Amino acid sequence: MDTQDQHGRPAPPDTSPAAPAPAAGPHPRSHGTRRRRLRPLLAAGAAAFTLTAGLATPLAPAPQQAAAEDGGGKKVLTVAVAQSVDSLSPFLAQRLLSTSVHRLTYEYLTNYDAENNKAIAGFATDWKPSADKLTWTYTIRSDSTWSDGRKATAADAAWTFNKVMSKEGTATANSNFVTNFRRVTAPSPTKLVIELKKPQATMAALDVPIVPRHVWEKVDDLSKFNNDKDFPVVGNGPFVLTDYKVDQYVRLKANKHFWRGAPKFDELVFKTYKDQDAAVSALRKGEVSFVAGQPALTPAQATSLENEKNIKVNEGPGRRFFAIATNPGAKTRDGKKFGDGHPALLDKRVRQALFLSVDRGTLVDKVFQGNAVEGAGYIPPRFSDYAWKPAAGQEMTYDPKKAARLLDEAGYEENGDGERVGKDGRPLNLRILCHATDPNDKAVGKYLKEWWGDLGIGLKVNCLDDVSVPWYAGEYDLAFDGWSVNPDPDFVLGIHTCAALPVKAKESAATDNFICDKKYDELYAKQLAEYDPAKRAKIVRRMQSWLYDSGYMNVLAYPNAVEAYRTDQIKSITTMPKAAGNIYGQDGYWSWWSAVPAEGKSSSKDGGSTGVIIGIAAAAVVLVGGGVLFALRRRSTAEDRE
Repeated sequence: MDTQDQHGRPAPPDTSPAAPAPAAGPHPRSHGTRRRRLRPLLAAGAAAFTLTAGLATPLAPAPQQAAAEDGGGKKVLTVAVAQSVDSLSPFLAQRLLSTSVHRLTYEYLTNYDAENNKAIAGFATDWKPSADKLTWTYTIRSDSTWSDGRKATAADAAWTFNKVMSKEGTATANSNFVTNFRRVTAPSPTKLVIELKKPQATMAALDVPIVPRHVWEKVDDLSKFNNDKDFPVVGNGPFVLTDYKVDQYVRLKANKHFWRGAPKFDELVFKTYKDQDAAVSALRKGEVSFVAGQPALTPAQATSLENEKNIKVNEGPGRRFFAIATNPGAKTRDGKKFGDGHPALLDKRVRQALFLSVDRGTLVDKVFQGNAVEGAGYIPPRFSDYAWKPAAGQEMTYDPKKAARLLDEAGYEENGDGERVGKDGRPLNLRILCHATDPNDKAVGKYLKEWWGDLGIGLKVNCLDDVSVPWYAGEYDLAFDGWSVNPDPDFVLGIHTCAALPVKAKESAATDNFICDKKYDELYAKQLAEYDPAKRAKIVRRMQSWLYDSGYMNVLAYPNAVEAYRTDQIKSITTMPKAAGNIYGQDGYWSWWSAVPAEGKSSSKDGGSTGVIIGIAAAAVVLVGGGVLFALRRRSTAEDRE
């Protein structure tokens, strides 16, 4: 699941051929963390990736150029993405693509500075707490207008927050931000007041899209409304959502009345490719302006593009993690158990044994080809204020012998056939959920099968197009997981609290892996109430230490952001951080809002929705079967929340 990456999670989709299974024999121990520049694939043990050309189909007799400028002279920026939209409703969406669209179409109270991630003005121009820090007053800007011409006011913000607080099918995406709210009011069009039950450190980082009350109050059931039928969708961000086709494209136009200034491109199109090689091929041919990756380009793809004319490869530290999550026993908020997670994983010794037999260094070398940093804590190193590493005696490095001892202690000893057998006489066989479109899942799965097989543990790698169904049902043992992390880590920490568990069995909820622990919840409450940055960071690190020791989450790597764009279509674009950061999936709208079209007329053409459909058909890779938007949620890919 990736991460609303706010937030981001669980595993990046990519259909490039996965890295080969490891050769038999000893494996190197984990190496220290490192970050390498892009380099060619290793001759031995490297993944073999082939770039596929666009294919002619009945919908597209020949590949067509899609465009930086359409036939009418409009400047169009086309972004190839791998992820599907789970919902276009800000109350429900959790996937990175969806929340990225919301950052472009709705204002948030505050934004993040692309330079240093600090909170800056958004829909609010100023925010101040009372002396006891229980009342926060926001000054709402007077120059923001909804795209239908109505004035955007504090009343819209108050209505939005109150709807999330009501939990009328609206609390899935952002409930953690308002759990501690007592009351939200709008005394005037430019004044918003939020009263808290206790101090809350995230009041300048409330990543909640503000929606127009006059539009949304007419919706009968917000829990089922995906905001994808009537276009254009009313918003007040730098872009206006004008069209959408499930698993095909999302189309937006520049908001000429945006208070910060209109974007330089007239239109922005997110175009879905299930096959990342096809997306890279489309970039080569000028059919798309930018390739985001899933969530990153593979080393072979990036290397193949480095010397291409009019193509620039961008690489920077990523804002997400790639992990293995265990099923600690699915249950509802009132403690009712469901699902069929393996009971062996209730034993911390078994969970730790599994993680002690995973060589992160080998995975960084062989699967990510050095374009990642070895994992440890829950927060990527990019966010240095909160990043954490285990102490020397705490670190669970690659140690199969210690893993074997822990399994023996847990009562899973080897039989004559080399299988680990429990006291019930049954072999210890596990299942891991894998995203079918993610080569990293598949490649890592092959290593796990060997490493855990050496311990006598069987593993079935269950690769599915949609992992959300078994995940919500608790019908899995382990899963490839991942979230994109925001500058403020509250969201990704909150998904492991007891409050995030589902109210009913098998229903969607904010929880990631059904973790519920009193000690962890106490730490979560402390960090939320701590205003001192240094003290809060210390508590956040303790939470990561707890997650690490528990064995519930094994963070394997922090993949770099590796993406590419055409310089003959995009003259300049802002990364976040500006010095060395990512373009796609930012914690703001800086990249697409700032993008400047290249000078001159592009040869590519994109005459509207039809052009988008043709471009996808040409590669014969249209992603299908995504009709149930909300049910797919973040788990269908590795880049969930922002």
